[in-house]
Amino acid sequence: MDWQHWQQRLGQRLSQWMDDPRAYWGLFLASIMETLIVPIPIETILLPWMVARPKKLWRLALVALLGNLTAACIGYALGAWAMNQFGDQLIQLFGGQAAFDQFDQRFSDNGFVAVLSIAIIPIPFQIAMLVAGSTGYSFVLFVLASLLARSVRYFGLALLVRFAGDRAREIWRRHERVMKLVLVVLVAAYLLYKLFGWWTGSG
Repeated sequence: MDWQHWQQRLGQRLSQWMDDPRAYWGLFLASIMETLIVPIPIETILLPWMVARPKKLWRLALVALLGNLTAACIGYALGAWAMNQFGDQLIQLFGGQAAFDQFDQRFSDNGFVAVLSIAIIPIPFQIAMLVAGSTGYSFVLFVLASLLARSVRYFGLALLVRFAGDRAREIWRRHERVMKLVLVVLVAAYLLYKLFGWWTGSG
């Protein structure tokens, strides 16, 4: 069974389980697998689910985010503890030497910004995990940057569905790269608005 077929079956199964609490565990595991190993665009699962169950937008985004962060911690540990012995194999598994070298250069300039940029640049997140772990970069800062970057992705999707409704899937399919940039701006603006509201007491 190829990964595309597996992805379609998982999406169908999750659709059948939409109202079953156990489906959240399926989404959580799918997010972990996408982050660590399987090249499954989690949007293929999240977007239809969010459109079908708009009242669960934020919960779905949170579950996907938690799965991603769990995988990020595992990937960081692999980078910290396994790169010396299995570095070549891990790099080839998670994106290749060219991607590793490219991100390593970005990371040496500013690690926090480099991890944040994963939300919009075409570098596998697995590479960011390996580089951060293997260089001894602060685990707390890595998790914080991952949290911010992936929150843009998942909660940005929720915002897209919130405002675009049934058209969200088609908009995402046609304009994925542009939408990622737009979602970064929208989520940042929303967070700034809420933060300003908290400061002024009006949020």
